[in-house]
Amino acid sequence: MTLLDPPPPTKSHALRITLVVVIMALIVGGWFAFRYYPEKRAVTHFLDALVAGDTTHAYQLWQPSASYKMGDFLADWGPGGYYGPVKSYEILRAKSPKESNGVIVSVAVSPFSPMPGANDAAKSRRTKVIPVFVDPGSKALSFSPTTPED
Repeated sequence: MTLLDPPPPTKSHALRITLVVVIMALIVGGWFAFRYYPEKRAVTHFLDALVAGDTTHAYQLWQPSASYKMGDFLADWGPGGYYGPVKSYEILRAKSPKESNGVIVSVAVSPFSPMPGANDAAKSRRTKVIPVFVDPGSKALSFSPTTPED
């Protein structure tokens, strides 16, 4: 070995590099998996209240504006409402559109319990996909002005 030859790499050096790469991959993967967790959780609490039939609590979790009264809420989410009765649900995806100050959580709601599978066409037809807008600061919910694909 001469003065210009580099020293042979050691196992500990390769192990350190591998460990750093694995840790970075876990951090990035965790960020992608949990970045919208608080917003999804707010929607989950809201839908759990609807499934339980507690529309008063669900209305409070919705945090409506002064113009959206309880009667309007029941016309949308109540047992005889457009989206109701909600007996089961599934959170499909969450996305924060560009130049938006909130998160759109897409939810599939069904009047059947449990959530019908793709092989049950008659029940699946009654499942509705709803984009719910969530304000990250207050966790107030509202109907999304855009779809998550926008």
